[in-house]
Amino acid sequence: YLREVLTAKVYDVAVTTPLTKAVRLSEKLGSTILLKREDLQPIKSFQLRGAYNRMARWPLQLLLEHGVVTASAGNHAQGIALAARHLGCQALVCMPEMAPYVKVRAVQALGGMVELVGESFQEAQEHAQVRELTTTGQTLIAPYEDPATIAGHGTIGYEILRQTNMDKLDAIFVAVGGGGLAAGIAAYVKALRPHIAVIGVEPTGSNAMAQSLARGERVALTHVDAFADGVALKHVGAETFRLCLELLDGVVLVDNAATSAAIRDVFDETRSILEPAGAVAVAGAKAFLRHYGLCHQTVVAVTSGGNMNFDDISLVAELAGTG
Repeated sequence: YLREVLTAKVYDVAVTTPLTKAVRLSEKLGSTILLKREDLQPIKSFQLRGAYNRMARWPLQLLLEHGVVTASAGNHAQGIALAARHLGCQALVCMPEMAPYVKVRAVQALGGMVELVGESFQEAQEHAQVRELTTTGQTLIAPYEDPATIAGHGTIGYEILRQTNMDKLDAIFVAVGGGGLAAGIAAYVKALRPHIAVIGVEPTGSNAMAQSLARGERVALTHVDAFADGVALKHVGAETFRLCLELLDGVVLVDNAATSAAIRDVFDETRSILEPAGAVAVAGAKAFLRHYGLCHQTVVAVTSGGNMNFDDISLVAELAGTG
């Protein structure tokens, strides 16, 4: 994946996000905590990288004639809608009926057509696959499984190694949903600096990657906790699982209270409010360092998204008090 990451076409629409020290959190934990601020992308999520890289590699004429279809819990949907607007094609996005309204409205504001289908991402994905088969020429853009999508996300690893002293970096913590972000970062970082640990982080209520890695095969969950909707998937991708099985150094599980406390931590540092899925990597870094009693480490946590429903802030504030 090294060549694919280095030639990824993400910077037509994505920006190089800052890597900033979380001063208060670093002092509290006795280590240097660096935040990779993907919540500062134009759509407030890393998903723009993979979505655009995948679409930019498809023949433009086919995109213009037939458009694209995808399924998403919200952030990938925004990436597809922005990429489609930039390329001048139509985008149909299938989202779960319980998708946060802030994400639905954002997709529509970017010109995407939204169909709300089913209770989970998997149901929306099945609907998108049917639409691809029944709509002549429409291209299905996978949210995490496609190699071009994975390579697009891998550009975050490229930036991290450029923005820090890679020889002194101990670990990178990455949220895991379908696995595309973790797979992309791990594929790039491990190719150049294999000593850097790349550690996935999942909520305890949607831990498909942790269970899959433990069993050595992909596991399908029967139910997922939608608190961190951006990573609430019942199963991971085949290619992302293959890469994570080979390259990830482990997976940390965090509960909703720990994730909410991490949202509060980042707000205290930056005055920015992460969505739960965007904060699980911070929660995982905290849990890992405390569990193993580690100090004087230098670690990166990817703050992967900031599309928070305003109505959910009170619940997060309540849970943060117990985290």
